[in-house]
Amino acid sequence: MPVNKQHAEFPDLDLGAGWVCPDGYPDGIEERVLSGGLDTAAKQGSRTRLVRFAPGAFTSEAYSHDYFEEAFLVSGDLTVGNDSEGNGGQSFVAPNYACRPPGTPHGPVKSTKGCLVLEIHYYDPA
Repeated sequence: MPVNKQHAEFPDLDLGAGWVCPDGYPDGIEERVLSGGLDTAAKQGSRTRLVRFAPGAFTSEAYSHDYFEEAFLVSGDLTVGNDSEGNGGQSFVAPNYACRPPGTPHGPVKSTKGCLVLEIHYYDPA
């Protein structure tokens, strides 16, 4: 499987630009892809991205995917396992880390005060 990431030696990052709401996510949650790409149809590739939650933003359903996900909570708070109204769940504060193998159910997720998460997604090359 080809690795689809280019060399980048600490380029200037404008964290004020380039943010988009990923398909299927509610308003208040945005991503900025830093490197790579994930081809879920071909089940290959890898992606490194930043995800930010505005204060009070949340998802309403649990989900899983067929690739690995490593998530590093850089700043703020993140709650995992809230209900569809954004209530309850287990809260975490930065710095913190999660590693989710393919098929691991997780979410819904919310942030009370807002957060920034660094995520790395990849398919197992084996």
